[in-house]
Amino acid sequence: MRLMKIATLAATVLPLASYAALGGPPVTGASMPLMLRAATPQSGPASASSQPASGPISAAPYSVRQSVDANGVTIREYVLSANVVFAVTWDGPVRPNMRALLGSYFANYVASGQGGVRGSGPLIEGNDDFRIESAGRLGRFFGMAWVPRLMPAGVRPGDLE
Repeated sequence: MRLMKIATLAATVLPLASYAALGGPPVTGASMPLMLRAATPQSGPASASSQPASGPISAAPYSVRQSVDANGVTIREYVLSANVVFAVTWDGPVRPNMRALLGSYFANYVASGQGGVRGSGPLIEGNDDFRIESAGRLGRFFGMAWVPRLMPAGVRPGDLE
């Protein structure tokens, strides 16, 4: 019985680390998520209906990597050619593990949630170092977080899905 509890706990916790933290390198290796085509500002962002690519397009300012965690949350990492995640988006039935998703920016997320009026509305906060937009209700949570100083020229937050 004790082994069963440990196995259940491990199965629950390990998938939470299956995506990269904001500002860090993307996931690599066996847990590497689906690689979507890279996007250019002229052609718009990559979408979930894009064809998987064998690698990022060198002329594009960023590539998009998509994964789905154990809870069914779709995570998209927007990765610069320098191999740094400059933005993440999420959409799913529950909120993802924000500590794992935001990495060193998690403290900024906590601070942004404490500064506003509490209620059921969306969280739209940030500064020059970190921005977040998060909303949802039971069964559907979505949002995005990005680092403005890392955002490629010509790319706006609204371009990210």
